[in-house]
Amino acid sequence: MIVSRLRVQFLLPGCHSLKEKRFVLNSLKARLRNRFNVSVCEVDYQDKWQRSEFGLSSVATSRRGAEKIAQQVVSFLEKEQRISLIETDREFL
Repeated sequence: MIVSRLRVQFLLPGCHSLKEKRFVLNSLKARLRNRFNVSVCEVDYQDKWQRSEFGLSSVATSRRGAEKIAQQVVSFLEKEQRISLIETDREFL
């Protein structure tokens, strides 16, 4: 069993209030959970309007499977027009 941890920092350039940010983040978290079966949590920058950081985790039977899920999540977020990725960090345990 392999556990993958993914940390993703991103900007939300279209958000002008915490309410707008919360709407976008809740939508993203639901889509990530449903599409990739990962756990998602906002882990930093809760008080910033245009910045956020997600912590994601998943479990796979092999490292290759865990890497594939992590790559699919990053690709999905790169295509998301409402955010702009700053940094990603992956770890496999």
